[in-house]
Amino acid sequence: MNLHKERKAIDAALDDYRAKLETIPEELFTETPPGGGWSYAEVYSHILKATLGSSIALERCAHNNCEATTKGPNLMGRYLMLIGSFPVKLKVPEATSAKMPAEKISKEEAKNLLVKCRKRVDDTAPILKNSLPTSRIKHPRLGMLNAGQWFKFIRVHLYHHLKQLKRIEKKFQSK
Repeated sequence: MNLHKERKAIDAALDDYRAKLETIPEELFTETPPGGGWSYAEVYSHILKATLGSSIALERCAHNNCEATTKGPNLMGRYLMLIGSFPVKLKVPEATSAKMPAEKISKEEAKNLLVKCRKRVDDTAPILKNSLPTSRIKHPRLGMLNAGQWFKFIRVHLYHHLKQLKRIEKKFQSK
C-alpha cells in the first residue's frame, strides 16, 4: 500500500466534501430527499464521525495500543483492501448506527467536523510507517484491520459516500 497515494486521495476527498458543502443550499441540507434516504446533513454526519472514529482506531494500532493478532480482514475486508471500493451499497451496521447515529447536523457543524477530520489525518498519517502489521482493531464489517488498513478504509469510505451525495443531488434535481 502506498501511504503517500492514500494520503493524497484522502486530502482530495476531504476537499471534495468541503467544495460540495458550499454548493448545497441551506434549505436542502437537512431535508430528506424525494423518495427517502439520508439527507446531505446525515451523510456528512456519518462520514465525518466515521472518519474520526477510524482515525482513533488507526492511532491505537499505530501506537500498538491494541490486540496483537494474526487474524486479519474477513472476506469483505480483503476484497475492499484489494479492489479499493465497497462491492455493493450497504447499510450501516446496527451496532455502529447505535453508537454513532447519523444526525441532521448544520452546515456549520459539518464545516467544523471537516476541519477536525483534516487535523486527525494530518496528525495520524506520519505515525503509520512505524506501526506493526499485527496490531489490529476489529472493524464492525471488515474484520481485524491494522493501522495502514484503517487509513485505506478512511479513503474508500470517503469516496463511497461522495457517490451517495451525487445520488441525493439527482433526487433533488428530479423533484
